[in-house]
Amino acid sequence: MRMQTSLMPQLQQKMKLSPQIIQSIEILQLPLLALVEHIQQELVDNPVLEEIVDEKKEEDIKEEESEVRADEAAAESDGLNKLGEIADDWREYYSQTTVRRSNLTEERDQKQEALENTAAKAMSLHDHLMGQMSLVEVPPHLLEACENIIYSIDKSGYLASPLEEVIQFLEKPISMDDMKEALRIIQSLEPPGVGARNLQECLILQLDKRDKNYRLIRDLLLNHLEDIEMKKYPLIARKTGQKLGVIKKQVEFIRTLNPKPGSIFCDETIPYVVPEVKVEYIDGRYEVFLIDNTNLPQLRISSFYRKFLSENGGDNATYQYIQKKIESAKWLIDAIKQRHGTLFKVACKIVELQKDFLDEGIHKLKTLKMQDVADIVGVHVSTVSRAIAHKYIQTPQGIFEMKFFFTGGFQNVNGSMESWESIRQKLFEIVAKENKKNPLSDEEVAEKFRISGVDIARRTITKYRRIMKIPSSRQRKEY
Repeated sequence: MRMQTSLMPQLQQKMKLSPQIIQSIEILQLPLLALVEHIQQELVDNPVLEEIVDEKKEEDIKEEESEVRADEAAAESDGLNKLGEIADDWREYYSQTTVRRSNLTEERDQKQEALENTAAKAMSLHDHLMGQMSLVEVPPHLLEACENIIYSIDKSGYLASPLEEVIQFLEKPISMDDMKEALRIIQSLEPPGVGARNLQECLILQLDKRDKNYRLIRDLLLNHLEDIEMKKYPLIARKTGQKLGVIKKQVEFIRTLNPKPGSIFCDETIPYVVPEVKVEYIDGRYEVFLIDNTNLPQLRISSFYRKFLSENGGDNATYQYIQKKIESAKWLIDAIKQRHGTLFKVACKIVELQKDFLDEGIHKLKTLKMQDVADIVGVHVSTVSRAIAHKYIQTPQGIFEMKFFFTGGFQNVNGSMESWESIRQKLFEIVAKENKKNPLSDEEVAEKFRISGVDIARRTITKYRRIMKIPSSRQRKEY
């Protein structure tokens, strides 16, 4: 059998996204700040794009320019032969110089004000500890060990690696006793508790040895920390021979100590939230507004390049380049308009379907699926998902991420649907109103839900209590 290659035509149908659709998808899912940055980059890359300037500002600028030209023409027409006129010209010159100097001074003041109002870079925990090292008398042979210990401390303030590992990275070997001495030096620095190897050591380092209750508190931390967590105060009192009131007082003091001393130097950035949709109650109904117009640059295609294409024909490279850039600009402008329209339609349907929440709060938050909104608006569910991604809405109840309104739930005894967010809010309120001397168990909380018409299992209560970081009934008990 003879093997050979040959070319054969074949017809196939393939689904392929056009560049316009891909760009529309990308623009749709961008949050506002990212979209502004994307548009600014397009203004740099695409010469045919330009930002629309306020027409009133343009008229003011033109009017000022015409006034300046009129003044210059009048000055040129005046005779300069008389001494008085020369003196007037010199006075005008000096007055202009004074104005320029005042403008420069004002500009410097604005720059200085901007510098003074610019937030300085936050100091890290490591920088703070190294700064203190320069003020502490450290034996020369321990300097390297102290520095390695500092950079082995995690963001919570704990020593992340055992001393046996830290000592291996030292260029000059030292004994374990010297390593422990270096650790004691670091643990004497601020904030109190830094450099601890566990929670007990962290809290003990924050105690004042001059306190008359130092020994008792230290004993509680070393031997009864788990009992304190479980609020077994009577048991602790029996074991230590102290009165219950004394134990409670010392436990209250222990709770004032910082279990994460490095947290005050946390360098995590707080996300900057900019709502894109605003809901206002006007004349008995909720109105939806897009509020990105003030931050988003308004775009148009330059009339200069439009005119260039209409006046110059042919297939030259310049013509093709400008034609391609104009098409790209049109796609971008259309994609932004389509983004506005989709986001507005989705927001309107969310407001319509969650009206009870806007009226009364989280208790009335309904179960809602993205597919429900997609069917009403007439788009694919993935379009709704992209439209609400990382976008926020400002409502009379507060500012929420738009995906907050899409939540699951279950059916009540009366047949209505109850959202999980509503269940969590009711759980929080039940726990807040309970008798702290006899707190409710998870089963008792579930029974209260059943009385109100919500049939929910105990394990579900336990699950959401842990998610909400609500302590157990034993931990909530007050003596």
